[in-house]
Amino acid sequence: MLCSIAICALLTSSGDGLYGSSTHSPEITAVRAEGKPFGAEADEHGPIGGGEGYLDRPDGREHVVTNLDDLIKALEVARTGQTIFLPGDTVIDCTARVLVEGLVLELPGGVTLASDRGVKGSPGALLFSDELKTRPLLRIGGEDARVSGLRLRGPDPERRLDHHRRTLVVAKDRGLYYQLPTSDGIECSFDRLRVDNCELAGWSHAAIYLRRGTGHRVDHSFLHHNQRQGLGYGVCLDIAEALIERNLFDWNRHSIAATGRPDSGYEARHNVERGESLSHLFDMHGGRDRKDGTNTAGTWMKVTHNAFFCARTAVKVRGEPEERVWVDGNWFVHKSPSQAVTGESRTHLGVNAYGLKSPRVIEGR
Repeated sequence: MLCSIAICALLTSSGDGLYGSSTHSPEITAVRAEGKPFGAEADEHGPIGGGEGYLDRPDGREHVVTNLDDLIKALEVARTGQTIFLPGDTVIDCTARVLVEGLVLELPGGVTLASDRGVKGSPGALLFSDELKTRPLLRIGGEDARVSGLRLRGPDPERRLDHHRRTLVVAKDRGLYYQLPTSDGIECSFDRLRVDNCELAGWSHAAIYLRRGTGHRVDHSFLHHNQRQGLGYGVCLDIAEALIERNLFDWNRHSIAATGRPDSGYEARHNVERGESLSHLFDMHGGRDRKDGTNTAGTWMKVTHNAFFCARTAVKVRGEPEERVWVDGNWFVHKSPSQAVTGESRTHLGVNAYGLKSPRVIEGR
């Protein structure tokens, strides 16, 4: 049995986020037994989910912009090492340009796009598109780009359950399903993208879509209401690798998902899953999902020191990884390992805590 509930963490700044979602999270995000912590803890950079108290902010303000035309110009002229800064009260509506011109904002490699989320109560500048076919709103154009302290609001926070039922369950027609356009917030195919201290919500495919690249980092952000049935991801990886840490997740279909192709994997640590989801929370697809004749579920995956307060299956590995999946140090609301984690061979459970009111420490397989 656990000795005590010992660690408290107040996450993110107060107030309402995009689509009315509260930026508050459970105060208790970790428990401790015999000197070992289970669950999620803040770090020296600030609270889980970012916002007020976040410290690892970009310094530069070489380009300060407050409207769409100036933002587009700054993205064209900014050079490696420079920061494009949007004051926290800036609101930029990209809808008409996305609809009419197919606008995609292109962030060059080595450039930071930033605002001041959490500074003196600032929610951070808001970029948004209400056009259902926004693919993506922001595309990364090179290595070592950074997006920090911004809010990116997508056009579709809905689950679209009836659309899924009519097209995929009844008609069994994927083409018909995709007649309803999809949207992505950030898309990247280059190495070492960092997304930190951001709020991303309302993206029907993925808030952050990592097509390719290694060394990606998604941290101290709030990702929610990315939940279209059949899609709906907070962070989605194809042939990519990423560290995903100290984020607050809620109302996503899968908060983290991966296609499971070879040369892909992710480490998820010190994240908090708040409570609402359509499906399992952290995912790795297998060959049966891709219909490629394999049983491959990515190359590797580490899920350590997260707090799962949603009763859905927390971790699901839908095949066999090339190396292994390691799940350790987490705090699950579930009462048993079989409720929390499902996987095939090479999915290994370490020592985790199970249950909300009277957690138990159980060593897995």
